[in-house]
Amino acid sequence: MKETTRLVRAGLPEPPAKLAPGAPIHSGPVLAAAFSTPSDPSQSAYTYNRFHNPTWDELEHALGTLEGGVARIFPSGMAAITAVFAALLRPGDIVVLPADSYYTTRILTREFFSAFGIETRLAPTANNAQEQVLGGTKLLWIETPSNPGMDICDIRLLADAAHKVGALVAVDNTTPTALGQQPLAFGADISVASDTKSLTGHSDLLLGHVAVQDTELNAKIDRWRTLSGSIVGPFEAWLALRSLSTLPLRLERQSQNAQIIAEFLESHRVVNAVYYPGLASHPAHALACRQMRFFGPVVSFQLANRSRAERFLAASKLLVEATSFGGITSSAERRARWCQDDVSEGFIRLSAGCEDIEDLLADLDQALTASTTA
Repeated sequence: MKETTRLVRAGLPEPPAKLAPGAPIHSGPVLAAAFSTPSDPSQSAYTYNRFHNPTWDELEHALGTLEGGVARIFPSGMAAITAVFAALLRPGDIVVLPADSYYTTRILTREFFSAFGIETRLAPTANNAQEQVLGGTKLLWIETPSNPGMDICDIRLLADAAHKVGALVAVDNTTPTALGQQPLAFGADISVASDTKSLTGHSDLLLGHVAVQDTELNAKIDRWRTLSGSIVGPFEAWLALRSLSTLPLRLERQSQNAQIIAEFLESHRVVNAVYYPGLASHPAHALACRQMRFFGPVVSFQLANRSRAERFLAASKLLVEATSFGGITSSAERRARWCQDDVSEGFIRLSAGCEDIEDLLADLDQALTASTTA
């Protein structure tokens, strides 16, 4: 069965199984805190909702199939990231992060895990610079494309280098999703994503997941979730399962729109630079073509200064001004408003939605023109 078919049918019985007459095509969420356990709890499939839930199982099965491993869901992308760090790192360990990775990941290690004796090393994503600082490392953390700069690194090359020094490799795969890029297939030990973004795609959920192939790693991640209580509500899991079935349609449309937008911006007179791995001008375009199936919805670009960026955003009629990305509605933000990324005041992160591309291009053109008028 092809990947798209599996996603569309996530939560349904697999052929040759059939639904019973009168059964709903898609089951609803199992809203239970506790389950009946009349005898030995080990004989019950479900006992208590902090441990397991049937709706989780359906979503995790779909995500695991997509990732090529076993998945565990979490209530946000940062909860999933924290689970990896907390389950695997101990005092004296070293973690290597991209210097240009999602800024909250860097804050987490700097402000919290450093207090527990865990050392963080930073190196840029571009040109596989993290390879140079792997000595003595317990965990290599990769983010490709990087957020928001859209730099690319070679997952296979870095995974091989990290494994040679005895390090595990985790990839933040939020931007492309597992449909657009499969880190485990390129040698990574762990794939992590904020499913708040493109994977669920409707800007109405906070969710994350961790996927692995190794049973021991999975047990450590699962144990952390159970003991910390970092769990997802059944209704949220059900909404995510509902959303997952349209991922192939959404991501293909978003990526197509993003590609056309990036090419349009690259040729526009008021845009200073465009960052998108689908562009032939991107320094790692050839690598992106080898390891990505979709280049994703995020296009970053540079306007001359803060004033132009603010006027551009104010003039747009279709771009929702909001942080985050990956929703069906196109959005954009002046990134310097929000974070500690090393970006200029005129840096825009745009997320292409599913609107008609002609409408988006027309709106972008008029907003960019308006940005030049004081």
